Amino acid sequence: MQSVIDGNLSAKYQVVIMNIIATAVVLLTTLLAVPLFSWFFGTPLGTTEMAALETVVYMMLGVALLCFVVGELTNNVSQVDKVWSLVPIAYVWTVTDYGDYAPRLVIMAVLVTLWGARLTYNFSRHGAYQLKFWGGHEDYRWEILRQRPEFQKRWVWSLFNFGFICTYQNTVILLFTLPTIVVLQNPDTPLGLWDYVLAGLLFGLIVFETIADNQQWSYQTAKYAKINAGEALEGDYKKGFLDKGLWALCRHPNYFAEQSIWVCFYFFSVIASGEWFNWSIAGCLLLVVLFRSSSSFSEEVSAEKYSLYTNYQKTVPRFFPKFW
Repeated sequence: MQSVIDGNLSAKYQVVIMNIIATAVVLLTTLLAVPLFSWFFGTPLGTTEMAALETVVYMMLGVALLCFVVGELTNNVSQVDKVWSLVPIAYVWTVTDYGDYAPRLVIMAVLVTLWGARLTYNFSRHGAYQLKFWGGHEDYRWEILRQRPEFQKRWVWSLFNFGFICTYQNTVILLFTLPTIVVLQNPDTPLGLWDYVLAGLLFGLIVFETIADNQQWSYQTAKYAKINAGEALEGDYKKGFLDKGLWALCRHPNYFAEQSIWVCFYFFSVIASGEWFNWSIAGCLLLVVLFRSSSSFSEEVSAEKYSLYTNYQKTVPRFFPKFW
């Protein structure tokens, strides 16, 4: 019986691996095709914009290399997770400096700073940051992947760490901040009503994500307090997962908000350039695909751990909140 269960688990995780590979193909296609198409058919970058772009690219390469080296030396590959909320702040303020702190760029930078401060706080209370900066919490999904047969050879895992975890994810982080370059390219477009509407919407999404994360934190903290105290789990805690509050509207309200934040951020470049489609759209598109893959993997794990999770998947949308 146990061998049958193990076989079923193995088959399901193989499906997950195949989904990750398929997603990677889509991500790489988007990463190459969208910027190239927009680059050749859009407005070429000027000297200032190109200098700003080169600066943030060099910053990103340095961060990616640091994440790889630290991850390999410590066997903790969540180094990118630690900088996810920090380096976008550095990127947008760097571009803002190149733009002599133009009002639209300052608004964008302030919003990203608020986003980053919130996310950093949320990540820190999960034990991500320590005085030994290379230590701290590692995402449980990396350990699950690390144990798969496909990654048993050390060099294969190191290649995955370098190519996807460090280089690719850091590239995505940089890309979803690059609407600032398009805004830098169009300094003469004055602030208007839609800038303020967009800023308000983005701030509202930050609040939405904060509420979702706090609800999850409160639930998990209480659940594990009961487990550690040897108490029986009853009611909502017996299910093992949160399906109340914003989590009753969609299965990943925090992911919904995160993706929406960077889609809204892209629209600042639309307002500045007057073009609905420009090369900086690649970042938010890649983020959407990345979150789709990440949530699929997480849900495979949750469905194995919690017997009622499959029903939750059937009745509650993944990302878009259901208010009816």
